[in-house]
Amino acid sequence: MRVIKWAVAVMAGFLLMSCAGGNLGRVAYTSKEIGEYHKAIQKYRKANKKEKSREKRMEYAYAIGECYRQIGDYEMAALYYRNAVRRNHPDPKALLWNAEMLRATQKYEEALENYRAFLEEVPGDERALNGIESIQLTQNWIAHPTRHIVNPVKELNSRESDYAPVYLAGSDNQILFTSTRKAGTGKRKSMITGQTYADLFKSEYNVQREKWEIPQLADQNAIVNTSSEEGAATLGSKSGEILFTRCSYDKTRNSAAQIFSTSQVRGSWAEPVRLDLWSDSILVAHPALSPDGSVLYFVSDNSGGQGGKDLWMAEKSGGQFRDPKNLGSAINTPGNEVFPFVRDNGELYFSSDYHKGLGGLDIFRAVKDEDGNWSVHHMGYPINSPGDDFGIAYIAGKDQGLFSSNRKGSRSDDLYSFVVPPVIFQAAGEVFNKETGAPVDGATLRVIGTDGTNLRVRTQGGKFQVKLNKGTEYVFAAFKDGFLNDKARITTEGLEDSKDFRFEFYLTPTDAPIKLDNINYAFGSFDLLPESMVALDSLVRLLELNPTITIELMAHTDHIGGDQFNFELSQKRAQSVVNYLIEKGVNPQRLVAKGYGETWPKKVTREIASRYEWLKRGDELTEKFIEALSSEEQKEAARAVNRRTEFRVLSTNFIETYTPEPEK
Repeated sequence: MRVIKWAVAVMAGFLLMSCAGGNLGRVAYTSKEIGEYHKAIQKYRKANKKEKSREKRMEYAYAIGECYRQIGDYEMAALYYRNAVRRNHPDPKALLWNAEMLRATQKYEEALENYRAFLEEVPGDERALNGIESIQLTQNWIAHPTRHIVNPVKELNSRESDYAPVYLAGSDNQILFTSTRKAGTGKRKSMITGQTYADLFKSEYNVQREKWEIPQLADQNAIVNTSSEEGAATLGSKSGEILFTRCSYDKTRNSAAQIFSTSQVRGSWAEPVRLDLWSDSILVAHPALSPDGSVLYFVSDNSGGQGGKDLWMAEKSGGQFRDPKNLGSAINTPGNEVFPFVRDNGELYFSSDYHKGLGGLDIFRAVKDEDGNWSVHHMGYPINSPGDDFGIAYIAGKDQGLFSSNRKGSRSDDLYSFVVPPVIFQAAGEVFNKETGAPVDGATLRVIGTDGTNLRVRTQGGKFQVKLNKGTEYVFAAFKDGFLNDKARITTEGLEDSKDFRFEFYLTPTDAPIKLDNINYAFGSFDLLPESMVALDSLVRLLELNPTITIELMAHTDHIGGDQFNFELSQKRAQSVVNYLIEKGVNPQRLVAKGYGETWPKKVTREIASRYEWLKRGDELTEKFIEALSSEEQKEAARAVNRRTEFRVLSTNFIETYTPEPEK
């Protein structure tokens, strides 16, 4: 078993390091164990150059991979883990971490191979199973991004790390953030990252220039910003107060990151005071206060957690934060949960490298229910990426803010802005004359919504535009004197994204007969064929939409056959249509049936002329005109145009009256 071989290999490694010639390896090992990852990488590389043993070079590759993983350089970590795996490193975790780094660098197929190989060695491992599921989820997250718009804030970012922003005093135009840029007070380089020790910087948004001002040190008097490392701040409950993280450098004793409190009065900072949560040898970092300042959330690796770095909370009592409590397994995992932030609506945000995500650190939102139970939600893409995403901060009352990321395109850890644009619904369109296709200027559009909306909009050049509300059903009705109305329905119910609705209304003029297409009868008969019902049902809806009109149903025949036969046939056909409409509930007082036989030949319209190149607009299809056509095919087509059912509007002032049934 590889697990047993790994234990043997570790013992062998200790023995080899104790031998002569292993000084560099021993120094590198010691630096790695105390968290000096940058220093360890340099020492391991030097040791590797002088090392001839393949086994030890394999160990060095794995150790360098571990160091790069800890400082978030996943490309380099993947390179060295892959090297260790190819050399058959005995610890199965080499496969696991190689898979994690490959996932973070978007090499998904290779990552899956390593996850599966690891699961053969360690069946049921939760981290590996999470990784496989995360790859599947990633495809869905990227295919269905959230509505967040994300952009780098170039004027705030440097070549070094810039991260953990916080808005000052509830403002949206002043921020405090952490940076390792060269303008800092500390000149010492971190043995962990190789960058200069971090300081707190501030910047103000210039509204006129629409960009952030050049960042300046938040404190230039070595009170807050010192030769030690400062960063990851939150605003205190008092005006001008901040809580921040400080990692003190002290050769004489073992100390860890701690949270300090200070306040600014009249431009001067008070001497920071360490919060007495635990011993200063226990890591306490990344403070975040609840909106009312009564609860402090922070990060610690103290015992009693779920593993790695966990989120903890402490409530204020007697002016002090006391009795820290772990936030539990719903939020904390065997991995790392870091950089908490509490929004003004009470939602808790944090980053994790263990919960299912796109890779590296992802940002999560946690909501507590009435029973005090947390539910955790992934923030999706593009807030999250395959790289590290962390340190989010919202502007109070808005769906926008800043966060940190080392995603592709970043120079290091960079600051990114995000905003969720408001959901906007609007309807726009045009009203046309159905016969001529010309826009209808001055038409009225009536908009009625289930939320109480009742608007009248007049078209200009036939065009209109209306803003709509969320979760509402609407009816649009377009009308103008001399035209039949047109209507449409839409709904914004259930829509989460902005949407533009487009309409084209066609108003039929009432100054000329209106042809009913696809009204067909049995040959030589007045019986309606089944395919006619669709067109007739459309006429029913038109009459419902225009309840004040009365119409004459007009049936026409061609010139084939006797005059009397054609008159009688057309009258019966017109009456068949009227009977159908009455059956559908149309008031018979609104309907008149009239047969015209062959006495009213059709005049060719623009639409008819577009279908038959041998006809032109204005031609009257009389018997003489038809018989003069050049082919029998053309003659039959012209006769078919004459065989038609039309209607015309007789009046527009019909009022429905109710007549009670006589008593029996």
